[in-house]
Amino acid sequence: MAGTVSPPAAETTKRAWLDPADVRVEDLRTHVERGTDTADHPRADAVRHGVPVYRAGDLLAEAATPQGRRAVQAELVHTLLDGPGIAVFAGAFGTAELAPATAEFEAMIAEQRASGRRAGDHFATPGANDRIWNAVEKLALRAPGVFAAYYANPVLALVCEAWLGPGYQVTSQVNVVNPGGAAQSPHRDYHLGFMDADRAARYPAHVHRLSAALTLQGAVAHCDMPAESGPTMYLPGSQTWSHGYLAADRAEVRDYFAARHVQQPLAAGDAVFFNPALIHGAGHNRSAGIRRMANLLQVSSAFGRAMESVDRAATARAVFPALLELRASGVDDELVANAVTAAAEGYAFPTDLDADPPVDGLAPPSPAAVLLRAVREGWDPARLDDVLATQAARRRGTGT
Repeated sequence: MAGTVSPPAAETTKRAWLDPADVRVEDLRTHVERGTDTADHPRADAVRHGVPVYRAGDLLAEAATPQGRRAVQAELVHTLLDGPGIAVFAGAFGTAELAPATAEFEAMIAEQRASGRRAGDHFATPGANDRIWNAVEKLALRAPGVFAAYYANPVLALVCEAWLGPGYQVTSQVNVVNPGGAAQSPHRDYHLGFMDADRAARYPAHVHRLSAALTLQGAVAHCDMPAESGPTMYLPGSQTWSHGYLAADRAEVRDYFAARHVQQPLAAGDAVFFNPALIHGAGHNRSAGIRRMANLLQVSSAFGRAMESVDRAATARAVFPALLELRASGVDDELVANAVTAAAEGYAFPTDLDADPPVDGLAPPSPAAVLLRAVREGWDPARLDDVLATQAARRRGTGT
């Protein structure tokens, strides 16, 4: 357009994409060491190690009117977005709701152990803890009344609606870190947090900002969690660092995390919610006898879905012969990969993590990765059918 000045190409590219080569711990320091302004959290009962601690009952009392609810949620949005990125809610769950759920989770773990099944973990060694994948569905099917009482919780709704709006989707994974259980590696969470730096760097900068707005992380303490039990380690303020999804595996970032992280001792029934871009990791359980149990909540935006339902497995099978012909005719591999992307499901999630665990990495292979391999290796259709059917059964939890 006449009269406008275009920015230099290099500057435009730098704004649009994040480069792992630009990761600097000094930049992370500016986000973490700015601290937490208590004036920004007037409803907090205390600010502990930079983390606002709210009394659940006080927040709910103020949120009893529409105007009060908006005011409370506005403070929580600031806390999660621009503030420390984390908040503790003391007394969020009462004993009447917590104890029955704890008993059901303990029973599930006992049954899982008796079966000999080991649950893989994203950021810890398999077997280092006890984990119940898809605890939401399992609790609902096993004890519907316990489920209903537990998830009727008003604090959960208050925070989730503040961050995600209505229509959010709740998933949960129960995690028990046993005495001696080692700490997790520091990391960010789903979605980009489940990718290595090279893959995350393929997503433009605005998607790095968007990823954190698509989910909310939470944890409900199902037992008292004193410091020696290794409550989760957090790096308040780190969620605002633009390059955080590219940096979790850097030695210098891990060293800084080790030196600067904070931990929040919790009582049974307390809850903590945090921005998924906050760098964090479960702590080392140094206690002699505390089995540190938390219900890890991962709550997703209603908008994280396509508009149409597409049977992508059927689409992949239908176009497979045509993809083989494209490749055989000398069409560039990148163009073949483009067609694969349109045909098959390109994301590893959602999946049933009991049947399809992340034992060999942060995520299992996607159906698109399977289809592209089949094209490159020249599989016959029967083999592709068998592999896709087996994979689909695992993703549904009906196969092993």
